[in-house]
Amino acid sequence: MATSAFYDLFSPEEAVELEIRAALLSGLQDWLVRVELTQQDAAERLRTTQARVSDINNGKISKLSIDLLIKLAARAGLHPQVRLEAAA
Repeated sequence: MATSAFYDLFSPEEAVELEIRAALLSGLQDWLVRVELTQQDAAERLRTTQARVSDINNGKISKLSIDLLIKLAARAGLHPQVRLEAAA
């Protein structure tokens, strides 16, 4: 099954959601490093607030929903994908 620490701390359903959010958050953090924009400029490009970009930079996963992370990733020109696998 899964190997992330989320599965040690949360129900399987919550752990899956957190893994997805963490992957999206990590991708956005990588993008922010690559584009080398100020938080304000990144916020304008992502059509969000500077405070939200700060939350991304600081890894505040609890403040970022899956829906929002997907929208921000798309606005950044990233292409989130979903892959489903049967449980073992």
